[in-house]
Amino acid sequence: MKFTSLLKSIIVEQSRFEILMNALTKPGQDKEGQKTRPKLSKGEFINLVLADPTTRLNNVDVESATPEELSKIKAGSYVPWLIKNYLIPMTETKPGDRTYDTDVKRAKEIFIEDLYKITEDLVKFDRFKPKLPKEMRDINKLTPDQLFDAVKGFDLTLATTTKEERKKLPVHPGAELAYDGPTWRVIKIKDAGKLSQEAACFYGGGAQTPKETNWCTAAPGGGQFNYYISKGPLYVIYRPNDSNVQPSTGLPVERYQFHFQDNQFMDKEDRRVDLIQYLNGPMEELKGFFKPEFAKNISVGGTHLKIESFSSGSIGKFIALYGFDDLIDNLPPTLENIFMSNKDRDVNVDIKLPEDIGRFKNLKQILMDNCTSSCPDGVCDLPNLEFLAFMNCPKLRTVPACIADLPNIIFLNVKGSDNVKIPKEIMEKSEEMGKGMWDFNREFGED
Repeated sequence: MKFTSLLKSIIVEQSRFEILMNALTKPGQDKEGQKTRPKLSKGEFINLVLADPTTRLNNVDVESATPEELSKIKAGSYVPWLIKNYLIPMTETKPGDRTYDTDVKRAKEIFIEDLYKITEDLVKFDRFKPKLPKEMRDINKLTPDQLFDAVKGFDLTLATTTKEERKKLPVHPGAELAYDGPTWRVIKIKDAGKLSQEAACFYGGGAQTPKETNWCTAAPGGGQFNYYISKGPLYVIYRPNDSNVQPSTGLPVERYQFHFQDNQFMDKEDRRVDLIQYLNGPMEELKGFFKPEFAKNISVGGTHLKIESFSSGSIGKFIALYGFDDLIDNLPPTLENIFMSNKDRDVNVDIKLPEDIGRFKNLKQILMDNCTSSCPDGVCDLPNLEFLAFMNCPKLRTVPACIADLPNIIFLNVKGSDNVKIPKEIMEKSEEMGKGMWDFNREFGED
């Protein structure tokens, strides 16, 4: 069956989401019975469906939905057009040309990057179609570029409230005031309703010309908004008393959007900000407010805790901001290895291992690189500890002498921690072991 015929047969089924997904994301068979590759990955399919402003999610989380829940989703009327233009993009080269495959791959990448723009155009097309010339009212006769040209002259009304009404309201309909402090205000948008989409558009200035932010969640139509909000709430942060405001929305020019589930903390240009620097600096009053939201997205399982950066990743950021104590209770008793390396040399962190670290009886390795100033006596209660390292920690002054009594210890490394005084007991133990497994990088010292 040809691709266009396949789409037509699926449309008859009222574009049921799960039928469309199964048809396009699972392997098929050719006429000879040979297995064929799926036309789309699941991720590509979901992005395209969510880009259609007429898609109805019906409060279903696409990522974690059961087959029964997927049946509640109705793919929008523009989904076949989106899929067709993604799979068969316009390129200057033709099949058989040397660079055709490369050009198609790049065209697909650009299509996905620009989906939020296409969603905006589809919103306008859906709303203003009766005002278009007759030859432009059939979406299937338009390319994405032709669609843009057809609707670029139309202006979307932002919301059901007027501009004057919005300015009088402390919070736009569809959002809630989550925090209002001495300096900062936090707006929370938490559901996928129409007013919430409009609120995201308002706080991002997505319907203004020029746009007030580059957040894809602020684009009219809600394609990317639906994707993010299905995972968790959006937070918009700004200074309400800032006098430098945008004339259309009355909102400050400087504003930020946080989405914890995707570890995205963006300024108005949609560039990542250093959250640790901000919450330990100009946004310090919000540090306690956001702590529960951070905690929701932290899960540690299995036997390994490995952190190589305290400026990226939810666990590393949480520890850098709130310390290790709040995380320690969530660590599993099966923990065998702790590896923390602060490779972001410009990020200053001091991680304190808890005194009751000895309750993790399975611990075999602890490595702390450029991230601590102390070693608790509790490490001496770890019967299976074999490897202990405190490297490049200039604030570390000593390590417990009882480390020498650990039954399975074979390696102690304090290389680069030049201010550590090694206890006599450990030095004597190193003599017994032939100095082969002890890396002090210095002469004999005492507490």
